[in-house]
Amino acid sequence: MDMESKTMDLRSLEKGSKFGYMYYIAYDGKSFDTFDELKGKKSVKEEFAKLMNELGFTWAKGIQQAGRTDTKVSASENILYMSSNYKGDVDKLIEKFNSRSEKALKINRWKKTLPNLVFPDMVEERAYCYKYKAGKITRSEQEIKDLCEELSGTYDVSRFTDYRGKQLKEKVRRVELSYEDGKLNFRGSSFMPKQVRIMSAHILTDTTNPLPGKYLTLTEIVLKDEMEGLIIEKAPEVVEENLLYAEKTRDTYIFYVDRKKKGEFIGGRGKNIKKLRKKYGNIIVREITL
Repeated sequence: MDMESKTMDLRSLEKGSKFGYMYYIAYDGKSFDTFDELKGKKSVKEEFAKLMNELGFTWAKGIQQAGRTDTKVSASENILYMSSNYKGDVDKLIEKFNSRSEKALKINRWKKTLPNLVFPDMVEERAYCYKYKAGKITRSEQEIKDLCEELSGTYDVSRFTDYRGKQLKEKVRRVELSYEDGKLNFRGSSFMPKQVRIMSAHILTDTTNPLPGKYLTLTEIVLKDEMEGLIIEKAPEVVEENLLYAEKTRDTYIFYVDRKKKGEFIGGRGKNIKKLRKKYGNIIVREITL
Protein backbone atom coordinates (compact mmCIF):
# COMPACT_ATOMS: atom_id res chain seq x y z
CA MET A 1 0.00 0.00 0.00
CA ASP A 2 1.52 3.33 -1.06
CA MET A 3 1.48 6.41 1.19
CA GLU A 4 -1.36 8.09 -0.72
CA SER A 5 -3.61 5.02 -0.38
CA LYS A 6 -2.77 4.69 3.29
CA THR A 7 -3.63 8.36 3.88
CA MET A 8 -6.97 7.91 2.13
CA ASP A 9 -7.79 4.86 4.27
CA LEU A 10 -6.85 6.72 7.45
CA ARG A 11 -9.12 9.60 6.43
CA SER A 12 -11.92 7.13 5.71
CA LEU A 13 -11.69 6.01 9.33
CA GLU A 14 -12.60 9.52 10.43
CA LYS A 15 -15.70 9.75 8.23
CA GLY A 16 -16.68 6.13 7.69
CA SER A 17 -17.90 3.35 9.95
CA LYS A 18 -15.98 0.35 8.62
CA PHE A 19 -12.90 -1.42 9.90
CA GLY A 20 -11.00 -4.38 8.53
CA TYR A 21 -11.17 -7.69 10.41
CA MET A 22 -8.70 -10.56 10.23
CA TYR A 23 -9.98 -13.87 11.55
CA TYR A 24 -7.38 -16.54 12.19
CA ILE A 25 -9.15 -19.82 11.48
CA ALA A 26 -8.36 -23.53 11.66
CA TYR A 27 -10.26 -26.25 9.84
CA ASP A 28 -10.28 -29.95 9.01
CA GLY A 29 -10.25 -30.12 5.24
CA LYS A 30 -11.68 -33.64 5.22
CA SER A 31 -14.97 -32.22 6.52
CA PHE A 32 -15.42 -29.93 3.50
CA ASP A 33 -15.80 -30.43 -0.23
CA THR A 34 -13.94 -27.26 -1.17
CA PHE A 35 -12.45 -24.04 0.23
CA ASP A 36 -14.20 -21.44 -1.96
CA GLU A 37 -17.95 -21.17 -2.34
CA LEU A 38 -19.24 -23.63 -4.94
CA LYS A 39 -22.91 -24.36 -5.59
CA GLY A 40 -23.98 -27.70 -4.16
CA LYS A 41 -20.72 -28.15 -2.24
CA LYS A 42 -19.88 -27.65 1.42
CA SER A 43 -17.12 -25.05 1.57
CA VAL A 44 -15.00 -23.49 4.31
CA LYS A 45 -15.83 -19.92 3.31
CA GLU A 46 -19.55 -20.58 2.91
CA GLU A 47 -19.81 -22.23 6.34
CA PHE A 48 -17.88 -19.36 7.89
CA ALA A 49 -20.03 -16.71 6.18
CA LYS A 50 -23.31 -18.44 7.03
CA LEU A 51 -22.62 -18.60 10.75
CA MET A 52 -21.10 -15.11 10.97
CA ASN A 53 -24.17 -13.65 9.26
CA GLU A 54 -26.46 -15.51 11.65
CA LEU A 55 -24.55 -13.91 14.53
CA GLY A 56 -24.98 -10.41 13.09
CA PHE A 57 -21.56 -9.87 11.52
CA THR A 58 -21.99 -8.70 7.91
CA TRP A 59 -19.79 -7.14 5.23
CA ALA A 60 -20.32 -5.45 1.89
CA LYS A 61 -17.80 -7.25 -0.30
CA GLY A 62 -16.53 -10.80 -0.47
CA ILE A 63 -14.25 -12.64 1.93
CA GLN A 64 -10.54 -12.53 1.13
CA GLN A 65 -8.11 -15.18 2.30
CA ALA A 66 -4.42 -15.39 3.11
CA GLY A 67 -4.18 -18.85 1.55
CA ARG A 68 -6.52 -20.76 -0.75
CA THR A 69 -6.33 -24.49 -0.01
CA ASP A 70 -7.11 -27.41 -2.32
CA THR A 71 -9.89 -29.92 -1.72
CA LYS A 72 -9.49 -31.84 1.59
CA VAL A 73 -6.46 -29.74 2.62
CA SER A 74 -6.59 -28.65 6.28
CA ALA A 75 -5.28 -25.56 8.02
CA SER A 76 -3.99 -25.02 11.53
CA GLU A 77 -3.68 -21.35 10.53
CA ASN A 78 -5.33 -19.44 7.74
CA ILE A 79 -6.71 -15.90 7.76
CA LEU A 80 -10.01 -14.62 6.40
CA TYR A 81 -10.34 -10.86 5.90
CA MET A 82 -13.30 -8.57 5.33
CA SER A 83 -14.36 -4.96 5.98
CA SER A 84 -17.39 -4.41 8.21
CA ASN A 85 -19.20 -1.75 10.22
CA TYR A 86 -19.85 -4.27 13.02
CA LYS A 87 -20.16 -2.54 16.39
CA GLY A 88 -20.53 -5.53 18.71
CA ASP A 89 -18.09 -7.35 20.97
CA VAL A 90 -15.91 -9.45 18.66
CA ASP A 91 -14.55 -11.65 21.46
CA LYS A 92 -18.11 -12.65 22.41
CA LEU A 93 -18.93 -13.12 18.74
CA ILE A 94 -16.06 -15.59 18.37
CA GLU A 95 -17.12 -17.42 21.52
CA LYS A 96 -20.61 -17.87 20.07
CA PHE A 97 -19.20 -18.86 16.68
CA ASN A 98 -17.04 -21.60 18.16
CA SER A 99 -19.85 -22.90 20.35
CA ARG A 100 -22.19 -23.20 17.36
CA SER A 101 -19.79 -24.32 14.65
CA GLU A 102 -18.74 -27.86 13.97
CA LYS A 103 -15.41 -28.88 15.45
CA ALA A 104 -14.10 -28.87 11.88
CA LEU A 105 -14.03 -25.03 11.75
CA LYS A 106 -12.84 -22.71 14.52
CA ILE A 107 -11.78 -19.08 14.96
CA ASN A 108 -8.65 -18.94 17.11
CA ARG A 109 -8.10 -15.17 17.27
CA TRP A 110 -8.76 -11.89 15.47
CA LYS A 111 -7.19 -8.54 14.69
CA LYS A 112 -8.66 -5.19 13.70
CA THR A 113 -7.13 -3.35 10.74
CA LEU A 114 -7.64 -0.53 8.29
CA PRO A 115 -10.54 -1.36 5.92
CA ASN A 116 -10.61 -2.09 2.19
CA LEU A 117 -7.23 -3.81 1.91
CA VAL A 118 -6.21 -6.13 -0.92
CA PHE A 119 -5.39 -8.75 1.66
CA PRO A 120 -3.56 -11.44 -0.38
CA ASP A 121 -0.98 -8.77 -1.28
CA MET A 122 -0.22 -8.38 2.43
CA VAL A 123 1.05 -11.95 2.82
CA GLU A 124 4.82 -12.42 2.92
CA GLU A 125 4.99 -16.18 3.26
CA ARG A 126 2.91 -19.33 3.64
CA ALA A 127 4.01 -22.59 5.26
CA TYR A 128 2.64 -26.07 4.56
CA CYS A 129 3.32 -29.49 6.05
CA TYR A 130 2.78 -32.79 4.22
CA LYS A 131 2.62 -35.84 6.50
CA TYR A 132 2.24 -38.96 4.41
CA LYS A 133 1.78 -42.48 5.71
CA ALA A 134 5.21 -43.97 6.41
CA GLY A 135 4.34 -47.19 4.59
CA LYS A 136 3.63 -45.28 1.37
CA ILE A 137 6.94 -43.38 1.29
CA THR A 138 9.28 -45.12 -1.16
CA ARG A 139 12.42 -42.98 -0.87
CA SER A 140 14.90 -43.19 1.97
CA GLU A 141 15.17 -40.39 4.51
CA GLN A 142 18.54 -39.35 3.11
CA GLU A 143 17.17 -39.24 -0.44
CA ILE A 144 14.32 -37.04 0.76
CA LYS A 145 16.65 -34.64 2.58
CA ASP A 146 18.94 -34.44 -0.45
CA LEU A 147 15.99 -33.58 -2.68
CA CYS A 148 14.81 -30.94 -0.21
CA GLU A 149 18.19 -29.24 -0.48
CA GLU A 150 18.29 -29.61 -4.25
CA LEU A 151 14.78 -28.22 -4.82
CA SER A 152 15.00 -25.30 -2.39
CA GLY A 153 15.53 -21.91 -4.01
CA THR A 154 13.96 -19.50 -6.49
CA TYR A 155 13.34 -20.93 -9.96
CA ASP A 156 10.75 -21.99 -12.56
CA VAL A 157 8.63 -24.61 -10.75
CA SER A 158 6.16 -25.21 -13.58
CA ARG A 159 7.11 -28.90 -13.83
CA PHE A 160 5.43 -29.26 -10.43
CA THR A 161 2.00 -27.92 -11.41
CA ASP A 162 -1.02 -28.94 -13.47
CA TYR A 163 -2.23 -27.73 -16.88
CA ARG A 164 -3.91 -24.69 -15.34
CA GLY A 165 -0.70 -23.71 -13.58
CA LYS A 166 1.36 -24.06 -16.73
CA GLN A 167 -0.80 -21.39 -18.37
CA LEU A 168 0.19 -18.80 -15.77
CA LYS A 169 2.58 -16.11 -16.96
CA GLU A 170 4.70 -16.05 -13.79
CA LYS A 171 6.25 -19.46 -13.18
CA VAL A 172 9.17 -18.53 -10.95
CA ARG A 173 8.58 -19.20 -7.25
CA ARG A 174 10.66 -19.23 -4.09
CA VAL A 175 10.37 -22.40 -2.05
CA GLU A 176 12.26 -23.66 1.01
CA LEU A 177 11.99 -27.37 1.84
CA SER A 178 12.89 -29.45 4.88
CA TYR A 179 12.11 -32.92 6.21
CA GLU A 180 11.81 -33.60 9.92
CA ASP A 181 10.03 -36.29 11.96
CA GLY A 182 8.34 -37.72 8.90
CA LYS A 183 6.97 -34.33 7.85
CA LEU A 184 7.79 -32.58 4.59
CA ASN A 185 7.76 -28.81 5.20
CA PHE A 186 7.28 -26.07 2.59
CA ARG A 187 7.78 -22.31 2.93
CA GLY A 188 7.27 -19.77 0.16
CA SER A 189 5.63 -16.50 -0.82
CA SER A 190 3.26 -18.18 -3.26
CA PHE A 191 2.68 -21.59 -4.80
CA MET A 192 1.39 -22.71 -8.18
CA PRO A 193 -1.76 -24.89 -8.42
CA LYS A 194 -1.11 -28.32 -6.86
CA GLN A 195 2.61 -27.47 -6.58
CA VAL A 196 2.97 -28.67 -2.99
CA ARG A 197 1.20 -31.99 -3.59
CA ILE A 198 3.10 -32.71 -6.81
CA MET A 199 6.45 -31.83 -5.22
CA SER A 200 5.50 -34.06 -2.28
CA ALA A 201 4.84 -36.93 -4.71
CA HIS A 202 8.22 -36.43 -6.39
CA ILE A 203 10.19 -36.12 -3.15
CA LEU A 204 8.46 -38.86 -1.14
CA THR A 205 7.44 -41.43 -3.76
CA ASP A 206 9.35 -40.62 -6.99
CA THR A 207 6.07 -40.09 -8.87
CA THR A 208 4.44 -37.09 -10.56
CA ASN A 209 0.76 -37.49 -9.70
CA PRO A 210 -0.31 -35.12 -6.89
CA LEU A 211 -0.62 -36.87 -3.55
CA PRO A 212 -3.97 -36.69 -1.68
CA GLY A 213 -4.88 -33.36 -0.11
CA LYS A 214 -6.02 -34.95 3.16
CA TYR A 215 -2.39 -35.31 4.29
CA LEU A 216 -1.56 -31.64 3.70
CA THR A 217 -1.94 -28.80 6.22
CA LEU A 218 -1.48 -25.04 5.88
CA THR A 219 0.42 -24.32 9.10
CA GLU A 220 1.42 -20.66 9.12
CA ILE A 221 0.73 -17.28 7.52
CA VAL A 222 3.50 -14.67 7.72
CA LEU A 223 2.35 -11.12 7.05
CA LYS A 224 4.45 -8.40 5.45
CA ASP A 225 5.89 -5.75 7.74
CA GLU A 226 3.66 -3.27 5.93
CA MET A 227 0.58 -5.18 7.10
CA GLU A 228 1.77 -5.15 10.69
CA GLY A 229 1.69 -1.35 10.45
CA LEU A 230 -2.00 -1.39 9.45
CA ILE A 231 -3.22 -3.40 12.44
CA ILE A 232 -5.24 -1.43 15.00
CA GLU A 233 -4.66 -2.14 18.69
CA LYS A 234 -6.13 -0.80 21.92
CA ALA A 235 -4.19 2.03 23.57
CA PRO A 236 -5.29 1.99 27.23
CA GLU A 237 -2.26 4.09 28.20
CA VAL A 238 -3.82 7.15 26.53
CA VAL A 239 -5.97 9.14 28.96
CA GLU A 240 -7.26 12.62 28.08
CA GLU A 241 -10.21 14.80 29.10
CA ASN A 242 -13.40 13.92 27.16
CA LEU A 243 -11.65 10.94 25.53
CA LEU A 244 -13.70 7.75 25.80
CA TYR A 245 -10.89 5.44 24.65
CA ALA A 246 -8.08 5.25 22.14
CA GLU A 247 -6.67 2.80 19.62
CA LYS A 248 -3.52 2.97 17.53
CA THR A 249 -1.73 1.69 14.48
CA ARG A 250 2.04 1.76 14.28
CA ASP A 251 2.09 5.51 13.56
CA THR A 252 -1.45 6.86 14.12
CA TYR A 253 -3.78 7.18 17.10
CA ILE A 254 -7.56 6.88 16.80
CA PHE A 255 -9.39 8.86 19.48
CA TYR A 256 -13.04 8.08 20.23
CA VAL A 257 -15.19 10.87 21.69
CA ASP A 258 -18.85 11.46 22.46
CA ARG A 259 -20.43 13.15 19.46
CA LYS A 260 -21.86 15.87 21.71
CA LYS A 261 -18.43 16.68 23.10
CA LYS A 262 -16.38 16.51 19.93
CA GLY A 263 -16.27 20.32 19.57
CA GLU A 264 -15.07 20.68 23.15
CA PHE A 265 -12.49 17.96 22.60
CA ILE A 266 -11.16 19.61 19.43
CA GLY A 267 -11.22 23.07 21.05
CA GLY A 268 -11.78 26.50 19.56
CA ARG A 269 -9.89 26.78 16.25
CA GLY A 270 -8.52 23.32 16.93
CA LYS A 271 -6.51 24.51 19.93
CA ASN A 272 -6.84 21.28 21.93
CA ILE A 273 -6.29 18.86 19.06
CA LYS A 274 -3.16 20.77 18.01
CA LYS A 275 -1.72 20.25 21.49
CA LEU A 276 -2.62 16.56 21.39
CA ARG A 277 -0.98 16.12 17.98
CA LYS A 278 2.21 17.65 19.32
CA LYS A 279 2.06 15.09 22.13
CA TYR A 280 1.01 11.98 20.19
CA GLY A 281 1.69 12.67 16.51
CA ASN A 282 -0.93 11.61 13.94
CA ILE A 283 -4.46 11.56 15.39
CA ILE A 284 -7.83 10.67 13.90
CA VAL A 285 -10.93 11.65 15.89
CA ARG A 286 -14.02 9.46 15.58
CA GLU A 287 -17.46 10.29 16.97
CA ILE A 288 -19.52 7.90 19.05
CA THR A 289 -23.20 8.47 19.80
CA LEU A 290 -23.85 7.47 23.40
